[in-house]
Amino acid sequence: MNTSAAATTATITLQDGYFSRRNAFDWVFAVLAVAGGCFAFARYGAFMDGYEKGILLAAIPAAVWLGWFWRPLAVLMVAVAGFSLLAIRSYTGADGQAGLARADTVFWLKYFLSSQSAILWMSMLFFMSTVFYWIGMFARGQSAAMERLGSRLAWAAVGMALIGTMVRWYEGYLIGPDIGHIPVSNLYEVFVLFCWMTATFYLYFEAQYRTRALGAFAMLVVSAAVGFLLWYTLVREAHEIQPLVPALKSWWMKLHVPANFIGYGTFALAAMVAFAYLVKQQAGIPPDEQRWYKLAPLWLLGVVLCFEPLVLRKTTTEAGGGYWAVYFGIAALVVGGILFARRRIAAHLPSAEVLDDVMYKSIAVGFAFFTIATVLGALWAAEAWGGYWSWDPKETWALIVWLNYAAWLHMRLMKGLRGSMAAWWALMGLVVTSFAFLGVNMFLSGLHSYGTL
Repeated sequence: MNTSAAATTATITLQDGYFSRRNAFDWVFAVLAVAGGCFAFARYGAFMDGYEKGILLAAIPAAVWLGWFWRPLAVLMVAVAGFSLLAIRSYTGADGQAGLARADTVFWLKYFLSSQSAILWMSMLFFMSTVFYWIGMFARGQSAAMERLGSRLAWAAVGMALIGTMVRWYEGYLIGPDIGHIPVSNLYEVFVLFCWMTATFYLYFEAQYRTRALGAFAMLVVSAAVGFLLWYTLVREAHEIQPLVPALKSWWMKLHVPANFIGYGTFALAAMVAFAYLVKQQAGIPPDEQRWYKLAPLWLLGVVLCFEPLVLRKTTTEAGGGYWAVYFGIAALVVGGILFARRRIAAHLPSAEVLDDVMYKSIAVGFAFFTIATVLGALWAAEAWGGYWSWDPKETWALIVWLNYAAWLHMRLMKGLRGSMAAWWALMGLVVTSFAFLGVNMFLSGLHSYGTL
């Protein structure tokens, strides 16, 4: 009896402590989240089926919890909601009619808040963030200021990515009720998703470990993704909103794809942290003991950065060939610069223990969500194609990715995997993940061929 009473008292104390830590902003945010959810339900409920309404209702407490868990997310959500509503309102003229043509005449839409404008701003801000993080790596006396600016630009880029995503969702319905869909259905849309998710997880770790030194490495993979996105936009005109193919007209897509890309984003982040770990380790070797093969981690990054343009160019005269030549040159300069300045870079990085911990937590989070995504994908496949698993190339490579990180985590937890072996494994995981993400679309075909190049 006493044990039960003590447990009850402890539970009440824990709950009281949790809610007592909420400040006025937290409660205002909770009210705004509930009001926003109710508004969306009342305004757009007619376009939703029962499952989608359930997702919306579940999203309200989830948003409140996320905002309370990490207050910068609450600020981000309020800002994104406000600017998205401004954009949506701007599409409606004085006569009460809404139309896409206003994107070329309304100042805010034309230059900032239409989906394409917002995503282009996202691209520029991510590039600028990467540059300032790297300036901070070498700036004497101004390192903290440059890295702080890089971090703020990354936050702004995430905000513009989310605004672009929300407005694109609305724009689809402006084209036609049967065209509108959540923008996670093709390579263009999921690359935007990948960029902001990877950056957001990095920014969380940046705040948790109170170091911005990893931003220079984390933003490299985001900038590489932005580089692909710009090529895909300019040459393939992938930014145009297209109707969904029948198999994608399912509420499962709203759950499966975001969960999948949390996995992809955190795996990519873990790989970049692993690369930083290896740079720090190699820089600690005395000059007279260094050998060319000990710098292989740096060369591996060069292969990852430069592999994409080589495989995407089918001929030397293909449209966009000059773009990829510039991309290749910048990648080579980045790799060469890291190789040349490895000692200075290593001195600026956090301790090996911090790098190892961030790498582990990134993989652990990614593995959990990738597992959820795989299970959801199997359920979706059963509904769409009549079977949970068909050994489609995308499914097969998803299984390979899952097994790779399951083995990494098993060795970490059961055998104490640490150090360079763990880092090498995580870095090679980026190659496996990249092929599952892009390589399958380029070289293989199957039931998942929705994002062809």
